[in-house]
Amino acid sequence: MSESSFAGSTGKSVETGPDGTLVFHPDRQHLKMRPLKAWHHFRELLKDKENTEEVFRIFESLPSRDLEPRARRFALSEEGQRIRASEPYLPDLLDDHDALRRLPENSVAHAYLHFMESQGLTAAGLVAEYDKFLGDRPKYGDLFEWYINRYRDTHDLLHVLTGYSRDALGEQCVLAFTHGQNGGLGNIFIAYAGAFHMRKHHAHGAPVVAAVREGQKLGKACPRVAEMPIRELLARPLEEVRRTFNIRPPATYQKCHEYWQARGIDPFDLLATPPELQAA
Repeated sequence: MSESSFAGSTGKSVETGPDGTLVFHPDRQHLKMRPLKAWHHFRELLKDKENTEEVFRIFESLPSRDLEPRARRFALSEEGQRIRASEPYLPDLLDDHDALRRLPENSVAHAYLHFMESQGLTAAGLVAEYDKFLGDRPKYGDLFEWYINRYRDTHDLLHVLTGYSRDALGEQCVLAFTHGQNGGLGNIFIAYAGAFHMRKHHAHGAPVVAAVREGQKLGKACPRVAEMPIRELLARPLEEVRRTFNIRPPATYQKCHEYWQARGIDPFDLLATPPELQAA
């Protein structure tokens, strides 16, 4: 590992990576903890679970305390530098479906393709949502930005690895899984606040809070996916990766789905369950 520093325009020492890229741009603002604002945006998210912008606003309102040192440590490590050289921008890799299709049939890549194409999703689409959230705010091009973008860009890959779908509970479980891996108040706040809201208004007795807790434990047992070479990961057999990463089938989440389906409730339309079914 090699890094250097120089005096920026503010007179402060500015750290760089081996290739001269800033670790943290001197103009980058440190976010403040704003729990009331997070709660406001969570209430807005309840109105439309597809409103990704509200998710980003919650994360901004509940910044992770250890994200900056973790980003610095990984970005300046030899492995981090190797991965950045081969994967400077993940959406280009993840949206090259022709290249992914050439990988083995039982690979992570093929499972990822099926998930993304069946849901009408692209990695670039999530980036567009994030850019819409940022608006006119600057991008800094520093190593911290590269690192946090990998968390954004691997979100849908976590769905594939864990087996959680894109229903409301599945999204909450993936965020709990992400918290188990990386921490972050935003992840765990949305996961549990959403689960308790669901338990009160929509769950019909299904163990949704236990499902979220299970996702958190699975994430803690799994190495950080965002800090892995994604190109190499995509080429590996899906079931082998799950075994290696200690990702067991999400039994409680599956139990919730079976519970709802047995009662004629669509897990993917749970938040819109008609009042007569809710009463039942």
